[in-house]
Amino acid sequence: MGLGVNIVNISKKYGSTVAVDNVSLNVAAGELLGIIGPDGAGKSTLLRMIATLVLPDSGEIKVGDYDGIADYHSIRRILGYMPGRFSLYQDLTVEENLDFFASVFGTTVTANYHYIKDIYCALEPFKRRRAGKLSGGMKQKLALCCSLIHHPEVLLLDEPTTGVDPVSRYEFWEILKRLSGAGMTIIVSTPYMDEAYKCHRIAMMLNGRIVKSGTPDEIIQEFDKRLWKVTGGDVYDLLLVLRSCPEVELCNSFGNSLHVVADTTKEKLCSFLAGNGYEDVLVEPLSPTVEDCFIEYVVGKDGK
Repeated sequence: MGLGVNIVNISKKYGSTVAVDNVSLNVAAGELLGIIGPDGAGKSTLLRMIATLVLPDSGEIKVGDYDGIADYHSIRRILGYMPGRFSLYQDLTVEENLDFFASVFGTTVTANYHYIKDIYCALEPFKRRRAGKLSGGMKQKLALCCSLIHHPEVLLLDEPTTGVDPVSRYEFWEILKRLSGAGMTIIVSTPYMDEAYKCHRIAMMLNGRIVKSGTPDEIIQEFDKRLWKVTGGDVYDLLLVLRSCPEVELCNSFGNSLHVVADTTKEKLCSFLAGNGYEDVLVEPLSPTVEDCFIEYVVGKDGK
């Protein structure tokens, strides 16, 4: 069974840059928590502090009953950490990397093979290939195996699917789902909003702060604005026109359509567009996504 992680008012600065700003977060034992946010939000620094690799300037971190500073040796024995950048030994083979990381934790691959066999089965045909020659998805699977070889109770993953193909992304999240189902506590950071739905709970992070947390459904249910999908014509020109509408609070592009937050009716929005030369544009009501919610929390009324 995993251990809970409790973070209370932690902060971290690098010079004049505030990387993490007074963050508090509670992760239940066995929970899969997603930290969602763009690059530079502070996700990596937060995970490094939980992993005892970076000391917070203030605040407290507890992993189970262990103190994040005083008990860092004990935490490292029960925690697995997979950094955002591939950090295994590129000149060692798959097999050699696994043997090395197992020895670091005082165990062997043979003794703990049953913990990683579901993941390693895809790697086994390439076990004598150097890690640097693996594909992106295979590298991530190897890194995950190395972080699991000592059977940690808490697993930290920093943007594990960045740059990975869609099939490997799907497989990776299926692995995390199985690990979480077996009771492991998992904290995973990601810039991909669609991955929020794969987590039990998410924490939205921006500029070093948690701006919102809860289950994906809870966050979506709190979105109390009228949302419209507008399609047709040149997307950029249409974006500029809609942002000039007095009733439009927020307007952003989503692929070849626009998501518009506006407290108005479809008829009034169509009338405004027709008055600006857009008579053949399709306007329809839209249910919000986690990404819509994030943009609303981040940008707000000043971000037309």
